[in-house]
Amino acid sequence: MTGIQALERATEALPMNTKMLERPEYEYIRHGTQCLLASFDVATGEVFSVCQSHRKEKDFVDFIKAIENHHYGYTQLQIVADNLNTHQSESLVRHVAKRSGFEGNLGIKGKSGILKNIMSRAEFLSRKSHKIVFNYTPKHASWMNQIEIWFGILMRKVLKRGSFSSTDDLKSKLTNFIDYHNKFYAHPYNWQYGNKVLKTQQ
Repeated sequence: MTGIQALERATEALPMNTKMLERPEYEYIRHGTQCLLASFDVATGEVFSVCQSHRKEKDFVDFIKAIENHHYGYTQLQIVADNLNTHQSESLVRHVAKRSGFEGNLGIKGKSGILKNIMSRAEFLSRKSHKIVFNYTPKHASWMNQIEIWFGILMRKVLKRGSFSSTDDLKSKLTNFIDYHNKFYAHPYNWQYGNKVLKTQQ
């Protein structure tokens, strides 16, 4: 979740009374932005995250490494991700290859082999034999990733009506909410279409 703005309301909200809901102040002061890298564990509903000022290719690889440490002793990590270029980067391919004990030739980025282009890199990262397997959502369907559902909750409960005095204040409130969610509200999502539970075909 990129470009989360640390917006401080210019004045306090007008309080709720018997005839009107609370009215937030719409003028604000900008204090910069933060980027939230987050993963949603579909088995438990817990969120693991890193909050920082940027999201570059190296940052995503570092985040994958942090997820690995968080799930120490894992047999295989199945990761659902959208088609963002940092999710199919050269450095990510090299990391997955190293973790998976791949000894073949990766080629040269932009020229040949597995590293040639984004499609060849995505195919490699999706191989089921690897220690870390990426499952990419269809294009324009990132909403199929369950972390997007949780981002909606974060938006409603923390960001939409929040007031943040600095990027550090924003980061602190995001971290506190994630800790609170993991302690009291974490649960696996039961996806439904209408009134029908979506089941995996056998």
